[in-house]
Amino acid sequence: MSLKKATLLIVIILLVDQISKIYIKTNFIYGEAGEIKVAEWFRIMLIENEGMAWGTVIPGEYGKLFLTIFRIFAVFGIAYWLWSSVKTKASNYLIVAISLIFAGAFGNIIDSVFYGVIFNDSFHAPATLFSENPYGTLFHGKVVDMLYFPFWSGILPEWLPIWGGKYFTFFNAIFNIADMAISTGVGILIVFNKKAFAPEKEVENQTSEV
Repeated sequence: MSLKKATLLIVIILLVDQISKIYIKTNFIYGEAGEIKVAEWFRIMLIENEGMAWGTVIPGEYGKLFLTIFRIFAVFGIAYWLWSSVKTKASNYLIVAISLIFAGAFGNIIDSVFYGVIFNDSFHAPATLFSENPYGTLFHGKVVDMLYFPFWSGILPEWLPIWGGKYFTFFNAIFNIADMAISTGVGILIVFNKKAFAPEKEVENQTSEV
């Protein structure tokens, strides 16, 4: 897979990710009050987080800044990994996976770096793009999440250890397109591990077969 095709894939994912986030941010109120129930198992709603994927938070005054800077360095490392993989004609599985991970990480970095200075908050009304009263500062933006798939909710049987008798929702994470890209890329590396990291001769054989 050429670097040009990998770049095109990255650009497409970034566009879909950012367009969806900007639309949700400027048309939805924060939280359950503004959610749209597409189906019992699929809802669209605006949630923001200051941490890593799936809402993990790093506490402390400088936690957010540290996380954003860490993400930026990580993206540079992923970009080099992608460039090196293309240059050495690595497996298409590997190049696609790296491209997805890069696009997802970069998409969330855009939120973290810029959203705090171009949006106001969305707690009482949809946010305004390029607001005169932004909610944060540069490098302190919040990542926009919107996709929620609560496939099942209910009280778990009492006989279950630890969680028995408690209310439980599966699947409870709220995420975005960037998170999906990262998860898909990691999934490809896990499921197609042998093909992704195949020796050079095997990669050539795969390419010739295609």
